[in-house]
Amino acid sequence: MTTLTQVGALTLGGCSTPALRGARRMPPRRAISGRSQQARQRFAEELRLLRTQRGESLRQLGDALGWDPSLFHKLEAGTTIGSPEVSEALDTHYGTTPLLLALWEVAAADPTQFREQYRRYMTLEKEATSLWQFAVSVIPGLLQTEAYARELLSAGGGQGNELEQQVEARMNRRMLLDSEREPRFRAILSEAVLRTPLSDPQAWREQLEYLLEMADQPRVTIQVLPSSIGLYGLVSTDVMFLRLPEGRTVAYTENAHRGELVQENGSVERLQLAYDAVRDVALTPAESRKLIVQTLEEVPCDEPT
Repeated sequence: MTTLTQVGALTLGGCSTPALRGARRMPPRRAISGRSQQARQRFAEELRLLRTQRGESLRQLGDALGWDPSLFHKLEAGTTIGSPEVSEALDTHYGTTPLLLALWEVAAADPTQFREQYRRYMTLEKEATSLWQFAVSVIPGLLQTEAYARELLSAGGGQGNELEQQVEARMNRRMLLDSEREPRFRAILSEAVLRTPLSDPQAWREQLEYLLEMADQPRVTIQVLPSSIGLYGLVSTDVMFLRLPEGRTVAYTENAHRGELVQENGSVERLQLAYDAVRDVALTPAESRKLIVQTLEEVPCDEPT
């Protein structure tokens, strides 16, 4: 007797027919529009298509909307996605509201903008109901200004279009704290963070001012761990905890070379105990604000020319 494992089809009257009707091979699915399924690339394709259908040059588009034509060249090349204000202006210009803004939002939230090791973390971060972080040496990404992010990423080897994409992705990530479902966010900064300025004093002043601005937000808490407390459990560990909707907590630890998503309950609990010990000896939010103000006052002001 012939079995299905021996032969995939039975021969009837010289014709080959599937042994089982369910085994019939389906033709591969064809793309309906032929356009990219990648969020960032799809956004760029739509912009280019709308402009060419209108018969406009990049310069004409720039003149009409009041932005430099080079911005629209970068948008259509996929090297930047711009800001939501640009997308809204383009929607108004082409009469496509809210198509382009919706595509921008998908592209901005696309975790593939980040390196592979961050993708799973980024997905969970968007779902989290609360976030709490300890920063060893640099200001947390959610609290960084554009100038701070650019200098930091550049110091890590970023350059050219890759650097600009990383900076843009980090700035878009800050929208998490401005969203309708804004999670609670607590950041404890080692005092070393405040003692490591940017090369440009003015940019450093703006970063410290932004910290103070964020500290005044009702769902954001910023504390500083003074160097006078000596050694502590997280002395070499930058960590972010994510409280997920189902009540589970995961952690993400990071250094200059790699990051690790920690999901095993015992490991997360050990990190939480170390975080709690740090929080116990950190300055209160009010004391921390005073220290940030003091640090700001110590930054030299540029003399007017």
